[in-house]
Amino acid sequence: MAFYIALAAVVLALLAAQVGLLGGQQPADLGVKDGRLKPPSGTRNSVSSQSPLYPEHPQRSYATIDPLPFKPGGAAASMRALDGVLRSMPGITVVNQRADYLYAQAQTRWLKFVDDVEFWVNPATGVIELRSSSRLGREDFGVNRQRIEAIRKAYLATP
Repeated sequence: MAFYIALAAVVLALLAAQVGLLGGQQPADLGVKDGRLKPPSGTRNSVSSQSPLYPEHPQRSYATIDPLPFKPGGAAASMRALDGVLRSMPGITVVNQRADYLYAQAQTRWLKFVDDVEFWVNPATGVIELRSSSRLGREDFGVNRQRIEAIRKAYLATP
């Protein structure tokens, strides 16, 4: 009996995913405000290179991740390289792009969870600040960190 209940739960989750019930809603407060991306989530489902700006944040140590360094050609070359990397990765869609900002959505294959991924050229520090966060849930089991590290590896490998 327990097997059939578990099987039904899996089938229901897959059906819910296929009709878009697990994608969540795009946050209205994304983007750069006063030189900052949105703070990391209060739970263990996001990473941000700007988490040190929030010393009292409950997930600051978990959420902290390094920004991306500029390419030798500067900010414009760096954003072009980043755009190329993101467009080549399965499940990632670039939604909004400006000279100093890029917003993408990453969707998981089976359950269609959507994570919001942001990159901003910080002219004061000469790096690309970043943030990746799950829309739903309290724990991402390291998925956002792994995604950003895969992006970093591909980005650093591009000329």
